[in-house]
Order: sequence, then structure tokens, then C-alpha cells
Amino acid sequence: MNGKKSTRWQRRPGTTGGKLPWNDWRNASTWRKATQFLLLASNIYIGVTFYYWVRYFETAGTSVYIPRPGGIEGWLPIAGLMNIRYTLETGFLPPIHAASMLLLVAFILISLLLKKAFCSWLCPVGTLSELLGTLGKKVLGRNFTLPRWLDLPLLSLKYLLLGFFLYIALSMPAQGIQYFLMSAYGMIIDVKMLDFFRHIGSATLIFLIIISVLSVFIRNAWCRYLCPYGALLGLFSLLSPFKIRRNADSCIDCGKCAKNCPSTIPVDRLIQVRTVECTGCMTCVESCPVASTLSFSLHTPAGEQGNGKSLWRQTALSGVVMTILVLGILFATIGYAVYANVWDTPVPEHMYFQLIPKAKMIGH
Repeated sequence: MNGKKSTRWQRRPGTTGGKLPWNDWRNASTWRKATQFLLLASNIYIGVTFYYWVRYFETAGTSVYIPRPGGIEGWLPIAGLMNIRYTLETGFLPPIHAASMLLLVAFILISLLLKKAFCSWLCPVGTLSELLGTLGKKVLGRNFTLPRWLDLPLLSLKYLLLGFFLYIALSMPAQGIQYFLMSAYGMIIDVKMLDFFRHIGSATLIFLIIISVLSVFIRNAWCRYLCPYGALLGLFSLLSPFKIRRNADSCIDCGKCAKNCPSTIPVDRLIQVRTVECTGCMTCVESCPVASTLSFSLHTPAGEQGNGKSLWRQTALSGVVMTILVLGILFATIGYAVYANVWDTPVPEHMYFQLIPKAKMIGH
């Protein structure tokens, strides 16, 4: 072979020249996109119904009434962090916004098991960011990557933001957390979040426009550089037993995995992808034209050879299994919240009639 790696390889089933048929139901990308749009549609529904729920109390009950969607708690990560601290300190579920904590725990559990799969399979912001990047690639013919000297410092921004929010959420003792969340502000913190977007300031609007435009040029600009939620989940994902693994013996060094990776990870130069930037999207696996060269898998002991060397069994996940696991953890958490009677926040309606019309003044 003259020292050169053999170029004989088995083409991945269902591919043509290494190109992936995205509409093939067996592909991980097909299942991931279906899951993404399911969660995006669910969050749009949650946002619309929550708006009409708020309007009902703002109009003193004269507009249409739609029950408060419990899923809105997923948009309260600071309350979720505070309630994790409360539960760890007291051993009890928090009296209010317990669902925000349970949803956050579910997303952390997903990260502990399946890397940052929340970001690439469930997060509606991540889905929109990905769509903007796809638009940019179609219009411009490519996405851009920042030089390393600029990319690395910018990567630290999300961890600085995470540190700030962790300090806010975890610095208070359990009694202080309960007092805050049971205050007028805490009871309608979800309404305050909605008002942030309904009555958006000029500076915030300009920032959203800038980050949206940047996302057209740079894939997942918000997720990569500024999202503290993703930073938190990334730290937990370091413990994930499932990782992208590359078989160097069958790899043909085509570089397609690294080229197509949304997180610009040099997959083609690694045996295992351990970085916090990996979202478990499996794009690199789908891009590889050689069967069984890349996998999102778990290595488990499978006994020993006669010479005393350990054997390892590789358990790879398919798109179907990833979908079942990610959605299974999410819906199991929601089911537990309903069973424990904490999916709906226990604030009585007469309190909402008093507080929601005054929401703008509360906290100022």
C-alpha cells in the first residue's frame, strides 16, 4: 500500500456518492428536523395561548378565556435555577413555578445522557438560528467562520453570562427564594417575560436584529457565543457517556464531517468528540459516506481477549432512538409534573385579576 491508507470503503446505505437523501425516514436528520419543528410549533402555540390568557386578565375577563399553558414555565430558566437551589436545600418541591425547575432538570438530564441534544433537537431558538444559517448558505453559497483569535474570546462570553445568572439564581438561601417567587413580581414573572417582548425597547430590538443578521452569515451565532442556557447544558454534557466516535481505520479523510459540523468541530481529526460545543445533532454522522465510520455511540465492556486485553462493545444511536429518548425524557417529566400537581402554577385567579393589569408597574 506504500504507506497510504486504503480507499476501499463501503458506501453508507441509502446514499448517492456520499450525499444524504434528507427525506429518507431512516436518517437522523429527518427525525431531528421533525422533532425540531414539533417543538417549534408547540412553543408558538404556547406563546399565542399565553398571550390570550394574559389579555383575559388585562381586560378584566371581557376577552376570550384560554387556560394558561403550563409549557410557558420552560421559558423561565432563572426561576428554574432558583427552585433547584430551593429543592436541594429544603428537600421539597417549590411552592410556585415548580414546572420551570422540572423542565430545566429534564434538559440537564438530556445533556448528561445525550450531549447538548436539547440545543439541536428541542430548543426553538436553536431551530430558528439554524434556519437563518441555512438561508445564508443558500443565498450566499456558504457560511463564514471567525478566525481562531476572535472565535475563542467570543466563546467565553456565554460563560460570563452564565456565571452572572448563576450568581443571581443561586446566591439567595431557600427562604429568600420562596419570598421572592411568592412576591407580586415572582407570581407574574411569566407575564413580565411576555411584556419584555411585547414592549421591546429600541436597544433590545437592535440587538435582536444584529444577532439575526449575524446568524445568516455565521451558523448559530447566538448559540455559539451568547447563550448561557447552552453554556450550562454544555458543562453537563461533558459527563455524557454517548459521544461522536470515529473509526480511524475506515475513515477516508474526506473531511465532510468537519465541513458540515454546525459547531465547526474538527471531527475528522478526533477519535472521540468530547467538546462542550457538540450538540449531538449527528450531522457529521449523516455526512460521512463510509458506513460505520462515524457514530453517536456508547462504549461498554464486552469481556477480555485471551491476551488479557479488554474488548469493548459499541452501541450506536439512530435518529429514531434519539427522538424516542429526547422526547421520552421531556414527556416523562411533564407527566410527573402533572401527577405531582405542579404543572399548573397555584396562583388563584383573583390574584391574577389584581396583578396582571398592574404588571408594568410591578418591579419598577
